[in-house]
Amino acid sequence: MRYLVVGCGNVGMELARRWTAAGHHVTGTTTSPGRVDEIAAVCASVAVLRGSDRAGIERAAAGADAVVITVSPRVGRAFDARDRVAEYADTLTATARTAADLHPRVVFTSSISVYGAGAGPLVDESGPLTTDPDASPRNFIAAEEAVLAHARGAVLRIPDVYGHPRDLDYPARVRLAHRLLGGSVPFAGDALLYRIDYRDAAAALDFVVTRDLAGAWNAVPDAAVPPANRAFFAAVAEAEGLPDLTYRGEIATPVVPVSSARLRAEGFTFEHSEDD
Repeated sequence: MRYLVVGCGNVGMELARRWTAAGHHVTGTTTSPGRVDEIAAVCASVAVLRGSDRAGIERAAAGADAVVITVSPRVGRAFDARDRVAEYADTLTATARTAADLHPRVVFTSSISVYGAGAGPLVDESGPLTTDPDASPRNFIAAEEAVLAHARGAVLRIPDVYGHPRDLDYPARVRLAHRLLGGSVPFAGDALLYRIDYRDAAAALDFVVTRDLAGAWNAVPDAAVPPANRAFFAAVAEAEGLPDLTYRGEIATPVVPVSSARLRAEGFTFEHSEDD
């Protein structure tokens, strides 16, 4: 099979590794010319482009059996609500619309922020999406709509990704928040801190693609209800000798449990995210 992975960050690279090891032909993309050699060690070919580059995506997707989007907005442009407007529109919505306009089988890596704080006692794929005007959920939803307009389109809604050696661990995230943001973060303190190991995120994308699943799917490790952001990060801050974070509540994620029962019913298992 031939696959295009748009956005070879930690999850995209892990997905490319899985597929290359399985004998598939993988093209990976990056916005950074300095990462070409790194990605070429995993992918059969590499394209340097932004996801909104229609001609570039068209060339990279030629002959592909599926296009998987694993792009992430730049961290430095995610903390301020005004910065998020252009960054999320270009990174998420424009990429998804470009890919979906060029290929009938696109799988988009989305976020559980599309549910906002969540409605009802349990959040699953049948629940309503948020009407929050913040650029984060608005653009994840707009990207989903572009992909799901095709009968074979699919979106995978995931929580916070962790576990890669290149990732900042949680103590480092708290230190960074204090150093750069004065301890003020755009998230909601009462939101549940669901997390997924990057390897499980890649495995779930592989599962959706190879099982030819369409529609929306939650990939949220749900064996136990996690602590809320405020409680989790208070413990981290205390261990680091730092003050508690303050939460601006600009980006809401569920405060009630999230279910991945639908994906589990298809046979998927989380192998790395529920063992810590």
